Amino acid sequence: MPLPLAIHEQDRLLSLNVNEEPAIDLGHLIPGMKLWPLFLDPDNGTWVLYAHYAPGTQLPKHFHTGAVHFFTLKGTWGYKEYPQDMQTAGSYLYEPPGTVHTFHIPDDGEPVEGFMVVSGVNVVFDDGGNYLSTDHAGSMEQIFLDAAQQQGIDMPRYIRPSGPAAFTA
Repeated sequence: MPLPLAIHEQDRLLSLNVNEEPAIDLGHLIPGMKLWPLFLDPDNGTWVLYAHYAPGTQLPKHFHTGAVHFFTLKGTWGYKEYPQDMQTAGSYLYEPPGTVHTFHIPDDGEPVEGFMVVSGVNVVFDDGGNYLSTDHAGSMEQIFLDAAQQQGIDMPRYIRPSGPAAFTA
């Protein structure tokens, strides 16, 4: 049986190593946060990141329109809304669409590192529940590009599976 006509030829694997790519320090937005973009797909609303958070880091309360998968490699963290469910090294967390929470790391804790796959949009709120912003694969890509430029570093390599929509040849 012949191979299908709609296959993608590639000459090498699409593989990244966070030990070989620079982190993007986003401390100007969230103190203590460094991220490595691994896969950013604005067309399908998927973003894959490797994260490093310092002790005391807290993200604003946010609502997920899509699912999130987070695997913790180092440290302990939790959501303020679920203090009984702290995540530790080796924990895998699935967040179904529609969840709302406030990520935080104890001030006296150790740094946290983990790997996340996010689908859809994060809608961000202030402490009073007022809308602040939205984050998605496209906005995250722009945040990374701007931060790398401001920090005078090369943008780390990441996988971007598609480009602008266009007609076939």
